[in-house]
Amino acid sequence: MGGWLWITPETDFPDRFLGLKRILVSEHDAWTEFEIEEAQLMSGRPMIKFIGIDSREEAARLTNRKLAVTSGELVKLPPDKQYVFDLIGCEVVADDDGRRLGEIVDVQRYPANDVYIVRTTNGKDVLFPAVTDFVREIDVAARKVVVHRGGMFDDTEPKTEP
Repeated sequence: MGGWLWITPETDFPDRFLGLKRILVSEHDAWTEFEIEEAQLMSGRPMIKFIGIDSREEAARLTNRKLAVTSGELVKLPPDKQYVFDLIGCEVVADDDGRRLGEIVDVQRYPANDVYIVRTTNGKDVLFPAVTDFVREIDVAARKVVVHRGGMFDDTEPKTEP
């Protein structure tokens, strides 16, 4: 199908591509906006056709790129859910004593649950399960995630005042 691109979505909402009129495509270290001519799902996987991209060769130049939408086009999430990009950079603090444990630098997605990659103040990365038994509070506006340590962090970090 000339000019069509298969999308490997990193979203929980693959059908969201059906309603988009435009999308941002990464090109080197910049983003370029493309207008979408048509979008469809094939066996649950999105495919899009950009205006002006009419051949397989033209489409091939756009493969293996990151896609993004503007903040106004994000799917509204329920109050207890967050986007990964909102979590990255959040400070992680202990629920029992307010100790700063580190900062979320990445989120890995697994079928059972997500895992936060927390970089501690001493530079060590800790894999932390994003489950309600351990994650007590997420305040994206304050850029803070309160967790129950569960023995997963060294107690060498200095305590910070709340």
